[in-house]
Amino acid sequence: MKRTLRALALLMDYPSETLKAHIAEVRDALDSEASLPAASRTYLAPLLDKFEHLPLLELQIDYSGLFDNSRALSLHFFEHIHGESRDRGQAMIDLGEAYIERGFLMTREELPDFIPMFLEFVSCLSEDEARDWLSRPSHVFAALLQRLEECQSEYAAIFHGLLTMAGEKPDPESVRELVERGRASETKSVDEDWEEEPVTFMASTQGRPVSGVVEKLKAAGKLIMSSSDN
Repeated sequence: MKRTLRALALLMDYPSETLKAHIAEVRDALDSEASLPAASRTYLAPLLDKFEHLPLLELQIDYSGLFDNSRALSLHFFEHIHGESRDRGQAMIDLGEAYIERGFLMTREELPDFIPMFLEFVSCLSEDEARDWLSRPSHVFAALLQRLEECQSEYAAIFHGLLTMAGEKPDPESVRELVERGRASETKSVDEDWEEEPVTFMASTQGRPVSGVVEKLKAAGKLIMSSSDN
């Protein structure tokens, strides 16, 4: 399960030249570990093919068009649960503390609830604990799966795989509520929503804004920047 989770984390992150150059190895990791059933790996094949054949710039434009411009497809799962409420900040701090308590060291300027980072964390756990952690935001994963399928995006396959590995069917009413909330926010960009909130920002390593929660964790001595490649 560890290699599969890390492969899915890479596929869900902002497309890079390194990932594009090593996409065959990502495919091999998914097939050799076989933590996902054959049907789920087949569902992922078009996304892997896309990374293999399309120019990097086209991959990056597609990614940004999906995930950077609308809250409905935000890859920060507390965005879907808490929005910009004060509860989101505390949830972020709690999650960051849980990472550190379990020996996971964050390596970049991203919020703890950024799904690729969350998957890296989960990949460091035992299989039973990993399934438990995957099940916790499963209703968010299901809502993102539905929205991406509506967009006919190959990225939907990642969330299908995560739900398969979690082994738990999310509450349909919770999923429906998240999907409807996402649809209601589609007329606003993430930037427009941020402009309306009194939130302090700093630059991320990939040029996208990151909330001041990370800096608060650092100031409290709770965020250690080191390697998590175990």
